[in-house]
Amino acid sequence: MTDIVLIGGGGHCKSCIQVIETGSDYKIVGVLDLPETVGNNILDYNVIGTDAEIGTFDLSTAEYLVTVGQIKSAALRRKLYEQVLGRGAKLATVVAKNAVVSRYAAVGLGSIIMHHTLVNSDVVIGANCIINNFANVEHDAEIGDHCHISTGAMINGNVKIGEQVFVGSGAVVSNGLSICGRAVIGAGSVVVTDISVPGIYLGNPAQLIRQL
Repeated sequence: MTDIVLIGGGGHCKSCIQVIETGSDYKIVGVLDLPETVGNNILDYNVIGTDAEIGTFDLSTAEYLVTVGQIKSAALRRKLYEQVLGRGAKLATVVAKNAVVSRYAAVGLGSIIMHHTLVNSDVVIGANCIINNFANVEHDAEIGDHCHISTGAMINGNVKIGEQVFVGSGAVVSNGLSICGRAVIGAGSVVVTDISVPGIYLGNPAQLIRQL
């Protein structure tokens, strides 16, 4: 098994641990988090250092996964992802054993595909993405880098989503639409027209409530 180090010790980290523990090719060797948490445990795993340890000698053979969550902004996840690459370290790509990922789909470096998700044929998932539990990404959809498709979200066929987008729990994006980068789609919202302005969208149909 390959050693993996998790970067970020919050709630999303715990969900990632569950995915990795229940059937992956990785062995968790520790978590990197804030200085004041070093020595604490996240579930059964020790906080062994901070992001300053990314790519250090002791951990140079491990792969890394960014386990910081993402809702309104992808900035921290993107920063940590770029830190890993900038230090010449390796990023892990994790797929839950009970997820269904088509052999015709592509999943980017540093992404995690979580429990009971469906990633259908000719889907492209970008780098450093979260495809969360029970999400459905249908045929020919494209998800940009640093996106979070949250629990139970439905991304229908031929949808194009830009970078740093959050799609909330239970949201639905209708077939063939485009969503620009840095959009936030609230939980339960239904997107029925293209979104071209970065901002927060809520409702059925989803409406812009605040530009970002």
